[in-house]
Amino acid sequence: MCDTFVALGNSTKNKTVLFAKNSDRQPNEPHIMIRIPRQVHPQGAKVKCTYIEIDQVRETYEVMLLKPSWIWGAEMGCNEWGLNIGNEAVFTKEKLGPPSLLGMDMLRIALERCKTSDEALYCLIDLLERYGQGGNCGYQRRFTYHNSFLIADRTSAWVLETAGKYWAAQKVKDVRAISNRLSIETDFDLAHPELIANAVKQGWCRSEADFNFARCYSEPVFTHFSGSKQRQQYCQDKLAAAKGQITIETMIAILRGHDPELKDPFSRHSLTSVCMHGGFIFGDHTTGSYAAEISEANPTYWLTGSSTPCIAVFKPYWLIGYQGGLVFSEADQEQALAFWHLREHLHRMIIEGRVIDLNTYLFKRNQLERELFDIVNQLNPDAADPKQLAEIISYSLAEETKLITGTISANEDNPSQIKGGLYFKYYWKKQNKGLAQTRRR
Repeated sequence: MCDTFVALGNSTKNKTVLFAKNSDRQPNEPHIMIRIPRQVHPQGAKVKCTYIEIDQVRETYEVMLLKPSWIWGAEMGCNEWGLNIGNEAVFTKEKLGPPSLLGMDMLRIALERCKTSDEALYCLIDLLERYGQGGNCGYQRRFTYHNSFLIADRTSAWVLETAGKYWAAQKVKDVRAISNRLSIETDFDLAHPELIANAVKQGWCRSEADFNFARCYSEPVFTHFSGSKQRQQYCQDKLAAAKGQITIETMIAILRGHDPELKDPFSRHSLTSVCMHGGFIFGDHTTGSYAAEISEANPTYWLTGSSTPCIAVFKPYWLIGYQGGLVFSEADQEQALAFWHLREHLHRMIIEGRVIDLNTYLFKRNQLERELFDIVNQLNPDAADPKQLAEIISYSLAEETKLITGTISANEDNPSQIKGGLYFKYYWKKQNKGLAQTRRR
């Protein structure tokens, strides 16, 4: 389960495209951040994705990927050209295919091969037609689905939604949010040539005039219980209300959004919150978050590298060279895992009620983020000295690490007492035990 949204320059305060996404996965599934440099590949080379091998291209671009640790592809990411893509699970009436390309694999391939949102749109469509989509995406349980994508560059954005081999695409006009549901109805700009004929043949609509992509192709049960309608509407409403004045802070606030009925997110699950909290049979937990200000020359990325954005620290990052400790090379997966696990340790302490004064932690977190926003707002990243940007990255990481480790140290010896109902307590005791076992392996 996930949420992704974009605001084009005609809707933002500084006229720059803004993009954001939460990745909602199983709570114990590490969400890591890696960078892969531009590469030239031998003629006839192949690339091994999560389940299948496909033809490689001659050159792949530099990418930053935010991804489940065990999957080749990524939930979201960007490349050296300022192209950003986010992926969503969607549930449709079309049959699930055999293991082939995951939506996350398709996302990584498009980032590695494309410069613009238009190029990425056609790349994703071509991958779908050539290789198909399918395969288990679950970490500790089987989870299969079809995929949708939000694709954005410095000036434009597309929504691409798929159902098996079929698809529809819609060009974004101003602000747009997608979630775990088909959302394109009759107003698509491009579509699979047999999209409507197939729906009529299957009896999902009476005629071409009656066709509505989301209504015809959606699997109603999983779509309903995904909580996606409420989450998508929340994001869309927040963007619409702030249109013309949307900032990167607006985007981050939406990523942290909770269902208004959720009084304490650390004692009850919330499938309908954009900042999703696990704790029930259905639903997942937000394991990673990302926001991007796609400026002309040097986009600014705000990364948590951790779960649960309502308690995480968003830190600025630029693609200016490799800085250790925040985003890692593909070969440094152990360090990337350790980065996520340290921050997850704090989250589990909060779940266990061991952080006695959570408000003090959040006050310090907010102070640090306010300082970081002020620092970044006072410079022009497109013209800034890369050395200065590297110093900001290092400073933000050092201050966040100090806050995290200090809070852990001050509360480590406090007794555990998970709040909430019986199943919520059972759920998190089981998850905490599983996380501890995973870290020892």
